[in-house]
Amino acid sequence: MDISFAAWLVIAVAIAFANLPFLSEKAFGFVPLSPGRGGASPEAHTKHFVIRLLELFVLYFVVGALAYALESRIGNAFAQTWEFYAITGCMFVVLAFPGFVYRYLRKRRS
Repeated sequence: MDISFAAWLVIAVAIAFANLPFLSEKAFGFVPLSPGRGGASPEAHTKHFVIRLLELFVLYFVVGALAYALESRIGNAFAQTWEFYAITGCMFVVLAFPGFVYRYLRKRRS
């Protein structure tokens, strides 16, 4: 696999996975959540913000594992310190901004 292709693949997967918690009402995009106590109300079928953040946290490590696997396949994987994880975590949150805007800041027509 070409190094450039691997880098673009990780970027594309990071963009998709960062926005997934905000664009889907299912956990990780495919696991349906049980409805709340509200029954038929629309709020009963929405995920809480905390669950979306937990999904974002887990998906960050999934993308990191993919990047590590691709880096190991190309050559030697480099050891990383806390600064690397702080920067990439912040970048992952920035990549999630379009999904956040779509879910929470966009005005809905009534």
